[in-house]
Amino acid sequence: MADSVFHPEFKAMPYWWEAWRPTAEGAEASLPARADVAIVGAGYAGLSAAIELAANGVAAVVIEANEPGFGASTRNGGAVSGGVNIGKSFSGKSIDPDSERAAQLLSDAAEAFSCIEHIIEREKIQCFWEKRGRFVGAWAPKHYKAMARKVEILNRAAHSGCGMVPRERQREEIASDYYHGGMVVERTAKLHPALYYKGLLDAARGRKITICSKAPVVKIARIGGAWRLETARGTVEANEVVIATNGYTGDATPRLKRRVIPIASHIIATEELSSEVAASLIPKGRTLSDTRRVLCYYRMSPDGKRVIFGGRARFTPVTPQTSAPILHRFMLDRFPQLKGVRVTHAWTGNVAFTLDALPHMGRDDGMHYALGCNGSGVAMMTYLGHQTARKIVGKANSVCAFDSPEFPDHPLYRGNPWFLPLVGCWYRLRDEVDRLFT
Repeated sequence: MADSVFHPEFKAMPYWWEAWRPTAEGAEASLPARADVAIVGAGYAGLSAAIELAANGVAAVVIEANEPGFGASTRNGGAVSGGVNIGKSFSGKSIDPDSERAAQLLSDAAEAFSCIEHIIEREKIQCFWEKRGRFVGAWAPKHYKAMARKVEILNRAAHSGCGMVPRERQREEIASDYYHGGMVVERTAKLHPALYYKGLLDAARGRKITICSKAPVVKIARIGGAWRLETARGTVEANEVVIATNGYTGDATPRLKRRVIPIASHIIATEELSSEVAASLIPKGRTLSDTRRVLCYYRMSPDGKRVIFGGRARFTPVTPQTSAPILHRFMLDRFPQLKGVRVTHAWTGNVAFTLDALPHMGRDDGMHYALGCNGSGVAMMTYLGHQTARKIVGKANSVCAFDSPEFPDHPLYRGNPWFLPLVGCWYRLRDEVDRLFT
């Protein structure tokens, strides 16, 4: 390619797919005429729900529009957090971080981390699970102060192991002077997302759960006390329906489509670095992110040889030829020592944001849903699927904090995020103002 950021062997696909690639093989089962529960979406939430239902003797069919794992479950950065964004949302509303509601949300977000760790251990999933913690870089001095005010509640409610790192000690965490200090969150982890997904898929298949691929749902209707789901591969009736489509929620559930905003998240992987450079970039092997509204997140690959760098190169889907140079520039802003390092892989996945910046589970028109990871989907979607299944079988020990009848929409939003380019410009402007004037 003419642009020098691209390696001659560049691939427009997730780096993770080099280890395991989504395929319809083994998921081409015929759609049954009837099931106890029909789950729409075979991502983390859908498979987690199906596995927990099977453990309680409830037969589920999982219906997937593409190949199992085609979506964000194998396209994310592999950072695992029990945290949740409780700051301002698209609607401008916010939750008081010192409130009892915030404490409940943080406590259940911490439980999401315990849930995924338990599943990985129980199913013996080999996915490079490492609890190395996270460093969140402060884009501006006032961002550092804002994080410092949250440390106490994060440690009290979520047992996060948080602590502040002043700018003069920043190089203990990152070989860069880009940030104004930051916060370390010890109770976080990283994994190989495609191999974690493969482990969930193997666990589902081991329990004889029916998974139907290439079967987009086109209509869902009430039939007496049951449901009828029409798909491209036939029709199934079920007593219960679970919508677990997250950033790929479509027209079959228009009310839910209005409540989630799909935002494209773009990621690149670099070519292999020299061992000295690779070892120096992130000395403690943490995952990294920052406090910019147009944020970036990054880490080393599981073998420690490449940088995996993601962020909002654009808020909407664009080609890798557009997103990769932008992300490469962002990477060099933080690591100028990587000048000349080329990109071998670039890809995009949809993240589902909500208008109140919170994940949600619950019921809508009688259907269960688990939606809205807000960028923390690996643990959260696994957890929401698990909790939804326990709710269906009546084994939830308590009401999950994310199970709320309030799931906001907006009269000007019908499911088409036409406003995202404008939001992106506004966020970039506010980031620059924060950096220059605080």
